[in-house]
Amino acid sequence: MDSVNQHQIERKLRHQMLSILVLWAVGGLIICAFLGTIGDESNNPVLAWLGSRIDLLYIMFLFIGFFGVFSFYWKKPWTYLDQVVNATEIIYEKSAKVITLPELLHEVESRMNQIKLSLMTSEKSIAEAEEKKKELVLYLAHDIRTPLTTVIGYLSLLSEAPDMPSEQRKKYIKIALSKSERLDVLINELFDLTRYNSKAVPLHKTAMDLSCLLSQIADEFYPTLSANENTVTVSAEEKLIISADTELLARMFGNLLKNAASYSDRGSEFVISAKKENDDALIAFQNTGETIAPENLQTMFDKFSRLDQSRTSETGGTGLGLSIAKEIVELHGGTISAQSKDRTITVLVRLPIKS
Repeated sequence: MDSVNQHQIERKLRHQMLSILVLWAVGGLIICAFLGTIGDESNNPVLAWLGSRIDLLYIMFLFIGFFGVFSFYWKKPWTYLDQVVNATEIIYEKSAKVITLPELLHEVESRMNQIKLSLMTSEKSIAEAEEKKKELVLYLAHDIRTPLTTVIGYLSLLSEAPDMPSEQRKKYIKIALSKSERLDVLINELFDLTRYNSKAVPLHKTAMDLSCLLSQIADEFYPTLSANENTVTVSAEEKLIISADTELLARMFGNLLKNAASYSDRGSEFVISAKKENDDALIAFQNTGETIAPENLQTMFDKFSRLDQSRTSETGGTGLGLSIAKEIVELHGGTISAQSKDRTITVLVRLPIKS
């Protein structure tokens, strides 16, 4: 309870107490005046005695009333304190039970319910994250086991058949090497993701021309895109200079382009654009493909989320590229998001020009 709320509650209690005291005093005056009038006009000795002692009766009336009111309001804060303490136990209950306090503690009640809601939401998020971690472990175990089993199988064949024909031996060695390289990529990307997430990666920032970097990335991916008859167009403002780690940004842009190439329509065009917007550089990667559901758009960059649940170790990449891209963007103090409508997917990267 902050000092502002405390002062408000004190003021309300003080006003209540003063109002009751005033009403008690005025009520006592009216009653005593009525008894005094009756005593003066009555021949009854008891009423006459009351009329003669009306001042003393009024003082006693005030004393009893004031003592009762002060005693009640003295205990009131302790009662409120007990109710607040009991309410704190409800905060940590794993139930939808709402905290209810007296009207005077409405602000405290509202805040405690907000805290309870935040805790419940946080616990739910933690549970969901744990579930996603379990899914990721199973997914990585599958992706690692598949090429590893292949490597072991072909090496066993090579070991058991020393007189194997040369051509067949070369074929088996090539397959084993290919699967070993895939294992290396998977393990390295998982390691990088953990490293970027821990913010342990030092940034070597230099002034760089964003247009030149994007054109260079597009040229490097030309063979990959040509295999699917895709083309890429870069449209960037000239002299769009930002302060960033060139190597990490190149990897981030490469991951975005690689992901787009994996899920885009055959023969479609990729459009990469960059412009200055306020104090940021806004980069957009746009391609055509299957429209992504809104719920997947919210999680496609998460560390423990897979956009395509049907992806296996034999199709596409490791599935960690977008997560790594997000970590690199956030290391630079930027943001990344995605939009998808009418078979058009757009990934938006916002990076501070000066950071």
